[in-house]
Amino acid sequence: MTDQDAALGFSAPHDTPVPYIHRITSYYLALGYGNPYRWAQYAEVPFTPLKKPLSESKVALVTTAAPYQPEKGDQGPGAAYNASAKFYKVYSGETDKEHDLRISHLGYDRKYTTAEDINTYFPLGQLHKAVESGRIGSVAPRFHGAPTNRSQVTMIEEDCRDILARVREDEADVAVIVAN
Repeated sequence: MTDQDAALGFSAPHDTPVPYIHRITSYYLALGYGNPYRWAQYAEVPFTPLKKPLSESKVALVTTAAPYQPEKGDQGPGAAYNASAKFYKVYSGETDKEHDLRISHLGYDRKYTTAEDINTYFPLGQLHKAVESGRIGSVAPRFHGAPTNRSQVTMIEEDCRDILARVREDEADVAVIVAN
């Protein structure tokens, strides 16, 4: 590394980000999908500023975590990938109750992370703490589960529309999307 690189705060040349897209594409091919995964990459992304401060806003939570289904095999922290635990329709749950959601149906790096802390994939408890501290105004009455069946067409044309309608029904001002 040159002195100028160090002065600018650059990292060493070998210190590169994890090649996430390449790794996940390879993982999907290894699972037997015939085509490499086509990542959604839009030329233009709309941005909508908040209409009121976050401290006055109602926040909705959207997650790809699945409700625990005991008949579908191991879904606990550290469980192997479990495709049978997937769900295929948007679901909603009340935010004033505790829920047993899991992520064994998702492909994540099980070597370097676990699913032991539900707040890493379903931060409902953290949102309630944010209300208590005044960071956000309130939590929407429901959270929503987004399926991960890997069909972008179905996701865009059905699931996203369904989730948006539910978020609007709940009169949420903003949504936190936790795509695990």
